[in-house]
Amino acid sequence: MTTPLTLTARSRPDGTPLLKAVGEIDMSNTDALAAALDATAGPLVIDLTEVDYLDSAGLSVLFAHADRLELIAGPLLIPVLTISGLADLTTTRGPDV
Repeated sequence: MTTPLTLTARSRPDGTPLLKAVGEIDMSNTDALAAALDATAGPLVIDLTEVDYLDSAGLSVLFAHADRLELIAGPLLIPVLTISGLADLTTTRGPDV
């Protein structure tokens, strides 16, 4: 069974692609996340502020694209991104910055 995850792509006012994720990211839906990341070339902002859960499979997908990502995450995910080392490889910020 696939865990609910909604991915919505749009552009920020400056033209940078933005991918908004809502729900949980785990091994059951990382193919959809990977496809969304692969569909966008160049720099990409990912808004994870409404993601309630991110497992190692989801982290692996993000690591594969780390060189071009900016992550926006809430207080629940900031520690996960920091401890995993992903925050050291990407621009990672909270929603209020």
